[in-house]
Amino acid sequence: MNKQSDGVGWSARAALMAAALVLAGCAVGPDRRDPFENFNRKVSDFNESVDAVVLKPAATVYREALPPLVRTGVSNFFGNLSDAWSFVNSALQLKGQNAAENWMRLNVNTIFGLGGILDVASELGIERHREDFGQTLGSWGVPTGPYLVLPLLGPSTVRDTFALPVDNLGDPVAAVDPAGWRNSLYGLRVVNVRSNLLRASSVLEEAALDRYSFTRDAYLQRRRAEVQEGEPRSENDGSDAEGTEMARTPVNRPWLRLMGR
Repeated sequence: MNKQSDGVGWSARAALMAAALVLAGCAVGPDRRDPFENFNRKVSDFNESVDAVVLKPAATVYREALPPLVRTGVSNFFGNLSDAWSFVNSALQLKGQNAAENWMRLNVNTIFGLGGILDVASELGIERHREDFGQTLGSWGVPTGPYLVLPLLGPSTVRDTFALPVDNLGDPVAAVDPAGWRNSLYGLRVVNVRSNLLRASSVLEEAALDRYSFTRDAYLQRRRAEVQEGEPRSENDGSDAEGTEMARTPVNRPWLRLMGR
């Protein structure tokens, strides 16, 4: 009986060891979407350190100091500014309804919402469609390219990285003069958005075994869905090999969202 038990125990241990080796092999295997993973992980660690030391504490103080009504007004104001660039990109992608609704949102909230502080358009049922130049390039057939993590900006791809300068040109805050006002608006937007993500980031820290992989996979999946307008795509159609559309993270692309994208 003891010999049989020992045999069963040894077999179980052997199976567990084999499974562990297989899982370890899968964990370290290269991801064709992320050929620069070693570099990206280092940048991701740097970004998380900056967030922990600077952004998260500032966002926590901001959230505790200002009442929800004021923070909502700040979010609405910057959201209204982003609708202008979303309108342009919707038009460039020939999304007529999205462009019309973004245009209506911009005008309704600017005129009747005290410059966008009040989100009157949402109360009227006018939907917001977030669009950026990376999505526009994707709709034009530009391949996604490898996954990248940018210093201080976070998850991206080669295509989205090349789109960033154009997105910056389309950002109304970038046109504010003098520079002191412009930088103050940038700072306010960063802290406000980070404060809105405090709860989500805490959940991510507690739930994800490998935050880097979770963020990457979620980002690429959602980014693909945004470019494709949510249409399902076969996993065997060669799209990854060709570097075509991959998507965006459900935690709202923490760093790029901080920059207003």
